[in-house]
Amino acid sequence: MQVSSARALARAQGPSLLSAAGTALRRSFSAAAAAHGSDDHIPIVTAAPSPTPKNVSILEVQKMHNKRKPITMVTAYDFPSAVHADKAKIDIVLIGDSVGMVELGYETTQPVTMDTMIHHCQAVSRGCRRPLLVGDMPFGSYEHCNVEATRNAHRFIKEGNVDCVKLEGGLRRQSVVRDIVDSGVAVMGHIGLTPQAFSALGGFRSQGRSAEAAVRVIEDALAIQEAGAFAVVIECVPPVVAREVSRALTIPTIGIGSGPHVSGQVLVYHDLLGMMQHHHHGKVSPKFCKQYAQVGVVIQEGLEAYRDDVESGRFPSDQFSPYKMPAAEEEKFVASCEEMGGRRRHDSGRSPLATDVDAPTTRVY
Repeated sequence: MQVSSARALARAQGPSLLSAAGTALRRSFSAAAAAHGSDDHIPIVTAAPSPTPKNVSILEVQKMHNKRKPITMVTAYDFPSAVHADKAKIDIVLIGDSVGMVELGYETTQPVTMDTMIHHCQAVSRGCRRPLLVGDMPFGSYEHCNVEATRNAHRFIKEGNVDCVKLEGGLRRQSVVRDIVDSGVAVMGHIGLTPQAFSALGGFRSQGRSAEAAVRVIEDALAIQEAGAFAVVIECVPPVVAREVSRALTIPTIGIGSGPHVSGQVLVYHDLLGMMQHHHHGKVSPKFCKQYAQVGVVIQEGLEAYRDDVESGRFPSDQFSPYKMPAAEEEKFVASCEEMGGRRRHDSGRSPLATDVDAPTTRVY
């Protein structure tokens, strides 16, 4: 009753009596503690818990663009990479179809399916709190018809737990972007080099390197913006092209291999961290990527050191064998084992450690 009265007093008479209300609350808790004989189980909250950082939204991304604050974006494909991106305060995390190349070992992104992308989106969503989460619509999930594209975009939101989707293409994808946005799902565009068009492009080739091609890149960007996209990725075009695209648009531009004249940058997680030391990754690691760490070297060294320790018997040492049995129990256990061993030897007429060197081998596979 004292606690309720103090709260009512604070509400009724305003901030001037907050101190008195606090005193009353403390006294009531003290009385409760005295009644229990101890205050060990009476928690006193002296300050509100720190709030969870506010999630980055598409509106926040636009504000950053308007204020000319560079936007950071990185890919992530699983819970650990998501946690690292979140702790690094990255603004946007893209669950990219590049998962097919850097995690699944495909030569291109084309084999990646909707189910694969949903699976990885779910994992990333469990590890990220702050960043805007973007699900990358895979090859074949939005090209056939706008109805199917919209349905798949909804799957990303409902099942993948992401905030929005990204799809590749410019003018030719304008209607599908418009329909997805009209259905209630935010869309990030992707122009310039579009990796899903690997077959049509004849490989991973930079775009916009002639005046005519560069104009087409700007037209693609304007078409995507007009359709309602909130941002657009510009991949592998000359910096001057990315600069002119950024000047032509009012929405943010995110560059990858396109120079500094954009609203923000995106890189693949494995690439920027030097994650893998493997011949396949060497083939797909792009020239434009700066490595900020050599994580792959550390991983390789760690695995080889573990292998050496196991083979030499150094691991596990007593330090890493922490679970002990009381001496008396150990003595009883050893005696029980000796007794069980004696019974087995009596029953079989041979040592339990004997091996059937001359016994025929039985194949089980």
